[in-house]
Amino acid sequence: MTTIPLRTLFFEDLSVGMTETLSKTIDSSDVVGFAAVTGDRNPIHLSEHFAAKTPFGTRIAHGLYTASLISAVLGTRLPGPGAVYISQTLNFRAPVKIGDTVDVEVIVAELIPEKFRARLTCTCSVAGETVLDGEAWVKVPSTTAPRRVPRL
Repeated sequence: MTTIPLRTLFFEDLSVGMTETLSKTIDSSDVVGFAAVTGDRNPIHLSEHFAAKTPFGTRIAHGLYTASLISAVLGTRLPGPGAVYISQTLNFRAPVKIGDTVDVEVIVAELIPEKFRARLTCTCSVAGETVLDGEAWVKVPSTTAPRRVPRL
């Protein structure tokens, strides 16, 4: 994954159906780094010997690492800088293995103008198979709302 160029969208720029995508091939160093940052050193993520004895047969990425790719889209592209995460549901459907390319898709599903909130459907897939899905709610900066600390 190359650095994602930032794009700031205001609430008034959004429409239902808008979509943004991202693809990321999962490297061993990503998983090791995520374990170091979070403290989740479960050997299924870090030890090939341990993981070989599991139903997956090999190391898998942390589920929340995959979910963090959704956060990358929300914070950089749709809606982008200034958006505030309110909530996120996550359904883990299948493992992500080292070397898999995760395709992330975020779609604007609903807009709540009175509160400048957007509901986004989020899907992560590998080779066309959904590995994670859910919904995010975000508060989106507005060109018409007063500039202040957002109230969630």
